[in-house]
Amino acid sequence: METLPTIWFILIAVLWAGYLFLEGFDLGVGMLMKLFARENRERRVLLNTVGPVWDGNEVWLITAVGAMFAAFPRWYAALLSALYLPMILVLLGLIFRAVGFEYRGKVNSERWRSGWDWAIFGGSLISAFGVGTALVLTSTGLPLNANGDRVGGAFAWFNGYTLLGGAAVVLFCLIQALAFLALKTDGLLRARARRLFARWAPVALLPLLLWAVLVGVGGAKLIGWLAIAVAVLTAVAAVLAARRGREGWSFISLGVFLLAVVGSIFYNLYPRVLPSSLSASFDLTIQNASSSAYTLGLMSVIACFGVPLVLAYQGWTYWVFRKRISPASIPA
Repeated sequence: METLPTIWFILIAVLWAGYLFLEGFDLGVGMLMKLFARENRERRVLLNTVGPVWDGNEVWLITAVGAMFAAFPRWYAALLSALYLPMILVLLGLIFRAVGFEYRGKVNSERWRSGWDWAIFGGSLISAFGVGTALVLTSTGLPLNANGDRVGGAFAWFNGYTLLGGAAVVLFCLIQALAFLALKTDGLLRARARRLFARWAPVALLPLLLWAVLVGVGGAKLIGWLAIAVAVLTAVAAVLAARRGREGWSFISLGVFLLAVVGSIFYNLYPRVLPSSLSASFDLTIQNASSSAYTLGLMSVIACFGVPLVLAYQGWTYWVFRKRISPASIPA
């Protein structure tokens, strides 16, 4: 029965889109600690914009990977074992980033703060690039044999698609962080973030669009191409809204852009979950990679109760901490 595997394939796509949308801006804010903020007070503003939400956003990564493990164990095993090295770097990046958030303000020393700023920057950059690597390769393929095992050495996964996916997620995180800062800050920070977003968004969003187009070329499905067209229109809308000072609409448009791109990629990938670059007969699909119908049914019941609770809690958190922050609101 393919109904439950299809439902869980869609849910995993939604989880990855949710992770990229929510974690995207706080990974981007981590990178902007060194690329955007000019002095310590501005860096403290950036940290305060994501302070109440960054750890909750990372739950989406755990949930997405956990759903892959439970619903499609062969997909999980083949992808993560083939990408053992980049996934270890992602975990190390997330660890250094989290420690940087907690330790940065513990010592009143510029050298101490600068060191942890670099840890936050590097951890955010490596994590974004690694996640982009994993997602692009699950849509373009890995050298897998009939058993779902990687063929080749430890770097058999490294190719042009790897660089495209990593760059696409890194640039999206940076541009989404600018949209988020324009929405969450005030004064000069808000103006600078909005101006940089309007200037660089057309360039930063191109790799994601190229990724979706490359996946679509092989599938040639009409709905997938329509989703790419929606992505282009919403990217234009996001830039226009930013130029008019409508930061909320700009941020929402960027979210729709991401949803359209991810939807196009996963729609054109279906029913495959992980193609093999060696032979189409070795592809992992929703049929040969999924768990039993009983397992998927039990997961569906649990998800019906758990997902609304998580969404309600995160929505409440964002509502409580909805007000803008400026350098003037940061104590000495």
